Amino acid sequence: MSEERDSGPNSNNSSFGFTGTSNNRGYMSYYGPGGRMLLVESALEAVSRGSTTIGIKTPAFALTSSYIKPTRPLMEPSEKIFTIDTHVGATGSGYIGDILQSIDELRVEAQKHKLTIESPIDIASLVKHLSSYLHTYTIYAVRPQAASIIIAGKDQMGTQLYQVDPGGTYFRGSAFTIGQFSDSALNLIQQEYSADMTAEQAIQLSKKAIERAIGEEKPLVDVGIVYAKEGLFKKL
Repeated sequence: MSEERDSGPNSNNSSFGFTGTSNNRGYMSYYGPGGRMLLVESALEAVSRGSTTIGIKTPAFALTSSYIKPTRPLMEPSEKIFTIDTHVGATGSGYIGDILQSIDELRVEAQKHKLTIESPIDIASLVKHLSSYLHTYTIYAVRPQAASIIIAGKDQMGTQLYQVDPGGTYFRGSAFTIGQFSDSALNLIQQEYSADMTAEQAIQLSKKAIERAIGEEKPLVDVGIVYAKEGLFKKL
């Protein structure tokens, strides 16, 4: 005769994020102590273990840069900078499969807008679409996408830089860092950032911040940039 592990009608297995009575055993617990969203926090933890990734914006340009982690022999490194449309690009940190899923979602939305409206999508609308897409994963009992995305582009409002987190929360600003040791990278950028800096200075600053964060000399870094005058996103 088997013994059921149940100490009462309200017993739960909180260590695995499940809760419920014997009638609804296995129902996912969305909230932890203090109202924290457990699954989103786990996704953010996965992001914090990803490649150090940076976004920097001035009125003249917006750029993204990401550390390319060493791979096994004979294996090519994963792509880190992505063109979404001619005027906008993105990068990310976290599980590479989840990053690619978000990139595909951005590309499809950009093309839908272009075919329907016959004009390039503005960056804010693109960001809001990704935010809504990622937020959907927090409503149902599914795993949120373990990826934070930095989007850089140029539209009628000028150069734009956004960060979108796994829960769908997004931020607009002049500099963002995500991934492993991102706080260390952000501290350096905050100290040396200037709205008047040149694109080359910003590129070197992003590489310097990644180098200091990971403690590796001359790390391999992927960079993408869009200039306000040209309005075209390109990988360097």
